[in-house]
Amino acid sequence: MLDLSRLRALHAVRVHGSVGAAAEALGYTPSAVSQQVAKLERETGATLLERRGRGVVLTDAADLLVDTAARVLSLVEEAEVALEERRGRPSGRLTVAAFATAARGLLPGVLAELAAAHPALDPRLIEEDPHATPRMVAQGVVDLAVVHDWDIAPMSVPEGVTRLGIGRDVCDVLLPPAHPLVDRPVLSREDVATARWICQPPGTVCHDWLMRTLRAAGVEPDVAHLVGEFRTQIALVEAGLGIAMVPRLGRGALPDSVVVRPLDPAPVRGVSVLWREGTSRRPAVAEAVRVLREHARAL
Repeated sequence: MLDLSRLRALHAVRVHGSVGAAAEALGYTPSAVSQQVAKLERETGATLLERRGRGVVLTDAADLLVDTAARVLSLVEEAEVALEERRGRPSGRLTVAAFATAARGLLPGVLAELAAAHPALDPRLIEEDPHATPRMVAQGVVDLAVVHDWDIAPMSVPEGVTRLGIGRDVCDVLLPPAHPLVDRPVLSREDVATARWICQPPGTVCHDWLMRTLRAAGVEPDVAHLVGEFRTQIALVEAGLGIAMVPRLGRGALPDSVVVRPLDPAPVRGVSVLWREGTSRRPAVAEAVRVLREHARAL
């Protein structure tokens, strides 16, 4: 009989694209995931992973096995939901994926409240890019995901995934104290179009929004520094190396030397929570969604 934990490990490798990423999502070490897959290979008598360059790819046999594993894991989840529903209280492991600023600015309080109120519940957090998490929810890798999207780049969710908006996250422009725009109480997009920018790398929602918006103003943005972490962007602004657009969620206290100005019209991220329709009856999911809404409303 095939071992469920080994099937789960192989399934995670396909979902996340590598042994290392699968290990991070499952809370294992990469060597533990490799061992699980190796044992599964011995059980099935089939080669499941092949090296390609520095990574691995799944073989045809592995793809067949993962498709079956997905159905098996879905049945296991149905049983777990039914048992928890029968107990009538949140329990078991609850894995939440969230983008970086939500992981910092929203989730600590949410997870602490859930853990304190429900001793039988084991809430866990994975920080992940919002583009990746809808699929992770749909495939059962995580139970919930906190995601964001913008008006110019709305997020679509897979079939069978429920989405609930829980808040709006406004972005401000951060300026060094000697910048010529600090005397203006509100900035227009035309004001900042020709500025020297500090921005997230290409492929991120924030970068795409900035490029599209400023190009619509008729200029090619001067992005001098590509930085993923907002705290690093703030440090570069403080050093006088450019301006940045930083969301309020998870931003924390700013240095006294950094000037904050609103942009009109204001850039706004919609913040939502996702979960699989099949887990809607699970008390842990319902309670986590409730607490997320309350904390988002308070912020």
